[in-house]
Amino acid sequence: MTPPRLDVPAGPGGPPVQVWNLRPELLPTVTAMIDGPYRRSQLPAREREAARMRIAQLNDCAICRDFRAGSARAGGATEDLYAHVDEPGDAHYTPRELLAIEFAERFALDHQGMGDAFFERLRAVFSDSELVDLSVCCAAFLGLGRVLAVLGIDGSPAPADGSPEAASGAPTA
Repeated sequence: MTPPRLDVPAGPGGPPVQVWNLRPELLPTVTAMIDGPYRRSQLPAREREAARMRIAQLNDCAICRDFRAGSARAGGATEDLYAHVDEPGDAHYTPRELLAIEFAERFALDHQGMGDAFFERLRAVFSDSELVDLSVCCAAFLGLGRVLAVLGIDGSPAPADGSPEAASGAPTA
């Protein structure tokens, strides 16, 4: 494990939790970014997690790649789902899961290249409200994952409870 690029205070949970003590005023923002995808999303867990994992891979965020939320597992996310998002043709994904993976990749790498033809394909299987949901989820995953990757916060064991906050290292209340 590489040390963080910042002087992160020592404490329970290590750098993924303690980094937020450098700017505790921003913790409510981080918590809200986690709360949206994990507690307010209308998307099925498998679709949301397929998108999250693809962004985690593209961000090269070890914490994000290794994290498995208990609620996502309960919603049907399996190791097989996570294992193939970088090559979705090698696995059994639903049409919506495939599009969620493609959306996440384009969101992270080429958001300007999402043309009308792509949105026609999306709107054939997702409602407009689900597309807003997927967009906000991808924004949270991309943003928090990049924060952790850029700062060199590459992880220590996640809390045993599988809480969503562990995805960003944010402390649980």
